[in-house]
Amino acid sequence: MKSFYKISLVLFLFVFVVSCSSDDDGTMELTGTGMVKIEFDNSMAGDDLLLSTSSYTNSQSETLTVSRLNYIISNFRLTDEDGNVFTYPKDSGYFITSEETGNTEVLLSDVPAGRYTSMTFGIGVDQEKYLQGAEGQGDFLTEAEETNMMWSWQAGYKFLNFEGTFTSPTVTDATDFKIHMGSHGSSLDNYKETTLTLGTEALVSDDLSPIIHLVVDASSILDGINKISLTEQAVIMVSEEKSPKIAVNASNMFSVDHVHNGDGSSH
Repeated sequence: MKSFYKISLVLFLFVFVVSCSSDDDGTMELTGTGMVKIEFDNSMAGDDLLLSTSSYTNSQSETLTVSRLNYIISNFRLTDEDGNVFTYPKDSGYFITSEETGNTEVLLSDVPAGRYTSMTFGIGVDQEKYLQGAEGQGDFLTEAEETNMMWSWQAGYKFLNFEGTFTSPTVTDATDFKIHMGSHGSSLDNYKETTLTLGTEALVSDDLSPIIHLVVDASSILDGINKISLTEQAVIMVSEEKSPKIAVNASNMFSVDHVHNGDGSSH
């Protein structure tokens, strides 16, 4: 009988501790500031993107081997459970993710404590930033030049640099493709923003630095809402018809896989 009471007491304490822990998850006070890490996991239609080695066949029977995937992301905003929006400082809010260099993480520092439920960011460089002139770009201009994300200062940034080779039923020899998407003056502004619901609250405080893991489906660039045929045109850089369609596709290639709440050292 004593053993029964001991077991019952242990079970009671276990349930009590778990209950308290669950309550803490929803009611503990979050104070100070923290860091938010955003990981971009590049893929092709559900498979890991392996540059120059893996192939993918799209809905138009074109088989692609990708050799480069770089894109600019910018202007991060985090919205908490009460609808309050934290806007990351603009001057330090432009980043280049590159599967080529392995630089596929973004770190947002000094984020106010809170329970964040959604995230908004831009794909590319907005006109406001570009119109600050070359001297207003800071170190980001040099980084863009070094990672093949500029045509020239006059022509502007490449928001997306997607390259490789392809074949199709009518193009039987491997042929180079290049998809460079950007804005070209006020008449062709292809800067787009996307908003993602996180699903799990990202908890930020002095002690909590969450990791937001995004999956990026690069197949959407050509095979998304808008279907873009490489057989029809293998090099697309400045196209009043196709560049805006590619911009829409690119803004829809991001999805949230999971959020890890912790000290930011593991996931």
